[in-house]
Amino acid sequence: MNIFLGRVAIFAVILLSWQFASGPLVDPFFVSSPSEIGGRFVELVASGRLFAHGWITVVETLAGFFCGACAGISVGLLLGRNETLAKLLDPILISIYSLPKVALAPLFIMWFGIGIEMKIILTATIVFFLVFLNTYSGVRAVEREQLEILRLMGAKEHHLIGKVVLPSAIQWVFTGLKLSVPYALIGAIVGEIMAANRGLGYLLQDAAGQLDTAGVFAALLAIIFLALLLQAAVRKLETALMPWKKEQDARELSI
Repeated sequence: MNIFLGRVAIFAVILLSWQFASGPLVDPFFVSSPSEIGGRFVELVASGRLFAHGWITVVETLAGFFCGACAGISVGLLLGRNETLAKLLDPILISIYSLPKVALAPLFIMWFGIGIEMKIILTATIVFFLVFLNTYSGVRAVEREQLEILRLMGAKEHHLIGKVVLPSAIQWVFTGLKLSVPYALIGAIVGEIMAANRGLGYLLQDAAGQLDTAGVFAALLAIIFLALLLQAAVRKLETALMPWKKEQDARELSI
């Protein structure tokens, strides 16, 4: 409770300092003010523009996140269980991973156009590598001796994956999922800024094009809210699938 109140107090001090500094100390054209940003945010909500554009971004983010996560988990399991294949594909995957993924956006625009599909593919590409690397690391971390003993006892590969590998690697998988949530949103927003007429990224770019600083901050505020909601959803899923993790985190905080 004390931590929560401390956070509220810090946030309030920042907002009040910003409000009083805007005008007398800093040109509002560059930083606007919390009251003006709040008013613009309410305008966007009342007009329905925020929900219309926000829904497009939600669809792009969730679709890209789901596709990228499924592909990342699948490939991570496959390469984690097949050392020869991992050695063959490792240079290719590392080469692509080393690229800033947003640099692929112009190429994706040429290939897939400026529709929603391009943003979904860009988002999925970003999410894929984060989830893949964590899943692969989790699978490789499983004790080989344990797997060999079970294999000698007659366990098949699908039994090993379902009963040992996945349960052991699931914490690694969720680490990748939690890391990829903000990056999924970044992929969708960058795609919208570069080529779109819908979405929160477009709303942000449109406000910037009109030199509307309050509108830019209002769009950023909406993006922050969406990112927090997505992170909360992943944490809820993690708690549902890994109930022991909540108790473990509580014990670590109490130490």
